[in-house]
Formats: sequence, C-alpha cells, structure tokens
Amino acid sequence: MQNSRTAVLVKPDGLQRSLIGEIISRFERKGLKLVGLKMVSMTDAMLSEWYVEHKEKSFFGDLKEFMGSMPIVAMVWEGVDVVPVVRKLVGTTLGREAEAGSIRGDFGMSQQYNLIHASSNSEDAEREISIIFNVDELFDYSGAMECVIYAEEEIGK
Repeated sequence: MQNSRTAVLVKPDGLQRSLIGEIISRFERKGLKLVGLKMVSMTDAMLSEWYVEHKEKSFFGDLKEFMGSMPIVAMVWEGVDVVPVVRKLVGTTLGREAEAGSIRGDFGMSQQYNLIHASSNSEDAEREISIIFNVDELFDYSGAMECVIYAEEEIGK
C-alpha cells in the first residue's frame, strides 16, 4: 500500500464555531500526517473550479456565496487509504444523521452548515489540492511516530 493525500477544508461555519483545533486533533490522533495547512479566502474562480460538479444545481450560487463569505482553513493530509479514512472521520453530509464520533456527528446538525469538506476520491483530492496549494506549500517529511502507526508491510517498506 502507498501513502496518498487528500484535501480537507474547515468551512466558514467551522471557523466561526472555533472547531479548527478539534478537527486537526482528530486527524492527528487517528495517525494521519499533516503535509499542508493554510487559511485562505477562496475567490469566485476557485470556488467555481472546486464545486464544478454542482454548477448546474440550484444551490450553486448560495454555496459559492457561503464558502466565499469568510476565510476557510485548507489542509492536506497524508496516510494509507487516506481518502476513505478521512471521509469516515468527517461523517455523512447531513450532520444530524452523521455517525456519533464523526466530526459532523459530534458537532453538526445541518446539511448546508456541515463544518468540513473532504475529498470524495483520489482524483478529486488531486484536483482540489492543486486549486489551493502550490507544490512548494506541501511537505514531505518523516514523522517520528510513523513506525508505530503502520506495520512495514502496510506502507511497502
């Protein structure tokens, strides 16, 4: 197995509710490695590219307005099977139906104000990461605890 990367955004409602530290902590405790982090105001062009799959839907304008209303915190996380792992930690879209123990399950009630975005698949992750991060803003490094997070055969060593 190979380490891969995924994009995560703390949305404006997560920023307003001061959940950034809690969210980062959950990914760190799981054993994922943070390789990119920044606060950014997404432009209309960035949001149109980010949410391209929703451009024909009635809520597209409201979604872009909400996501552009204040800064977001963008992160790139790395790990084995990172996309499904992060999506499980995030929980289902509708907060009040999300699994207890997930970020949305513990902190969310709404579908629109659901605190966080996580890439749907590896292709989306790659595309989304490139919208917000330059190559020199992503870091390769060895974490001190990697030897106790994965068995050697899980990471191909």
